[in-house]
Amino acid sequence: MKAIRVIPGAEGGTVAVQDIPAPEAGPGQVLVRVRAAGLNRGEINQARELRTGNTITAGVEFAGEVAAVGEGVAGWRRGDRVMGHGKGCQAEFVLADPMALMPVPDNLSWIDAAAFPNVFITAHDALVVNGGLKAGESVLVNGASGGVAMAAIQIASLMGAHPVIAQSRSAAKLDKLMQYGVDVGIDSSKDNQVEAVMAATDNKGVDIIIDTVGGPVFEDNIKSLAVKGRLVNIARLGSPTAQIDLTPVWLKRLHIIGVTFRTRTEQERLECIQACARDMLPFLRAGRVRLPIDRTFALTDIHAAHTYMKLDQHVGKIVLTLD
Repeated sequence: MKAIRVIPGAEGGTVAVQDIPAPEAGPGQVLVRVRAAGLNRGEINQARELRTGNTITAGVEFAGEVAAVGEGVAGWRRGDRVMGHGKGCQAEFVLADPMALMPVPDNLSWIDAAAFPNVFITAHDALVVNGGLKAGESVLVNGASGGVAMAAIQIASLMGAHPVIAQSRSAAKLDKLMQYGVDVGIDSSKDNQVEAVMAATDNKGVDIIIDTVGGPVFEDNIKSLAVKGRLVNIARLGSPTAQIDLTPVWLKRLHIIGVTFRTRTEQERLECIQACARDMLPFLRAGRVRLPIDRTFALTDIHAAHTYMKLDQHVGKIVLTLD
């Protein structure tokens, strides 16, 4: 089968399309024929960081048909349309834990289904599980045009947050985001985040911030939070370092929370998937979740896909297709 492989090297890993043996479903496993796979910035970072070790297959989210089920698997059968979260899925076939799979609603294409798992599982875990979102609370999303950020905006809106505030340095991107549940947009190229947040929240500050930027917005994020506010950091695209004045953290009794799949156990990962499925699949089936696709590439055009993602001009998901 064809697969996207990351080959370690002294100056960082390189990506190549290779032919490798197709896996077979063992006990407790589901074999999926992949029809589409989401592309995420993590794959680019992974390739850059892979200097030693074995060659690996890239990818963390996929959609396709169940090709075979192993002994002891219940709930799935050959031909089922599924989407899932798991490593090594940028390939024609992937093995998955049954609990890592979700049914694909009839109204979703393979491309749309492949765009759902990683960003919505990550955003749901950050906003609902770790952020503790309650209906009526206010939410700010930094770097709002990325895939996880756009998922967080929709989850916040669907679960009753108000106002939902999006921050971006691009006015054009903010204009596109308004259709996904944004109440207030902050153009950080000209607007002061703290002032804009206070104006939108009657000077209370926001209850939850979902942050993908890191260092450059850290101080403003602390100032923008309400009493007992929660800052949930998913990524550090701007910088991984920041200085902190502990006084407002102390006075406002703030919570600073980091989330990642890298240090989770397999059981914790599966619990994240199931929690997202529980809360979001009803919205997905009802057509209330929008899955913005910026561009698609054939699996074999992986270098073009990586190049396009590095330009950071996309709004929404980049998806690899295998049909």
